[in-house]
Amino acid sequence: MKKQATRREFLKTTTLASATAASFTAASYAQVVGANDRLNAAIIGCGGISQSHLRALLDMHRQENVRVLAVCDVYETRARNFQDQIWRAGGRAELVKDYRNILEMRDVDTVSICTPEHWHSRQALDALDAGKHVYCEKPMTHSVEESLAVVDKVRQTGLKFQVDVQGMSDDSYASAYEAIRAGKLGPVVAAQIEYVRTYPAEQGPWRTGVDPKLPKPPDLDWEAWLGPAPKRPWNAPRYYEWRNYKDYSGGIATDLFVHRLTRILKACGLTFPSRVAGMGGIYLWDDGRELPDNFEMLAEYPVVKDVTPGMTVHILGTMANSRRIEHLIRGHKATLIFTSEGWEIVDEESREVVETHKKSGDESIPLHYGNFHAAIRHGEALNCPATLGLYGVVAVAGANQSWFERRMLAWDATTRKWT
Repeated sequence: MKKQATRREFLKTTTLASATAASFTAASYAQVVGANDRLNAAIIGCGGISQSHLRALLDMHRQENVRVLAVCDVYETRARNFQDQIWRAGGRAELVKDYRNILEMRDVDTVSICTPEHWHSRQALDALDAGKHVYCEKPMTHSVEESLAVVDKVRQTGLKFQVDVQGMSDDSYASAYEAIRAGKLGPVVAAQIEYVRTYPAEQGPWRTGVDPKLPKPPDLDWEAWLGPAPKRPWNAPRYYEWRNYKDYSGGIATDLFVHRLTRILKACGLTFPSRVAGMGGIYLWDDGRELPDNFEMLAEYPVVKDVTPGMTVHILGTMANSRRIEHLIRGHKATLIFTSEGWEIVDEESREVVETHKKSGDESIPLHYGNFHAAIRHGEALNCPATLGLYGVVAVAGANQSWFERRMLAWDATTRKWT
């Protein structure tokens, strides 16, 4: 049997096309219908979470007529791993270390931003300025000010911007909103939801056990990774366990609560909260982390016509005990309870289930990308647009600020800041 050439052997004997012309083989694309409707994607950030994005895009190659044209990471080993996966799937992708080079590629239509939180804003704004549609990991940005800037830029450019809260591709929350507006719960007064986990005593949330003395990999550009964050010497835990440090992440609030809060925002038509409080602490894992290992938040929202005269949203986020609470919305007449199948409405007086909804869609990255691509091609409404991303960031960033300052905060609609 003839030995199959590896990617590196191929590179020694074949000249690849330029970045703007990188492509799958002609034989592969001969099976694709409507090549003129193709979307060329690029991925910025090739870490762990990005694997799900790459897998989704590769799986959608034929069904969605999408190809991954370029991958980028300041750690070349990671980018090369992605390039190899694309190779094995039959594709060709350019490898770059500076994301701005991707934005100069005229054939790139969309960029997926899968970097740590502190990079989201700069890369998103630059991508929009370069005329690229953006699919951005949650949270949309690291701060409220950054989210406001992204929303303004999206409005200016008219480009599509999908935030990766993939639960929004489950229709449970949009359909709940219609049921609530129809008066089936009566006036809504409160909602509760959680994101709970259990971590072992010896290694808390987002710790990988990396040796703090581990040297920097020779092909990792540490200064580029820090980017807009404060400069500092190489620090292995900060790179490999960045979700524990406030310069790069909001921890439980931004990494987990955004997923849950956005469900309630969509179901109740909520926008900016009026007040917020964050509670919790570094209770079990005082290991140098800067963000709480157990956290919860309470947000108060103002009047929403046909939904609420004012309501609270409580989110539980213990990382030491995985006992769940029900995900539900309380009205004066009834309670809407989210289930694995969709939702059910329970009457307040009889305690009987009076209506059920079987969901369509799912909490799925492929479905969320499908919606993103349909928005670009056909003008379909985005399931999690930049405005919804903004509302989530405002609330969870406020909860974190409340925790650091040990006080309740109020939202100033004029200055668009927490006070």
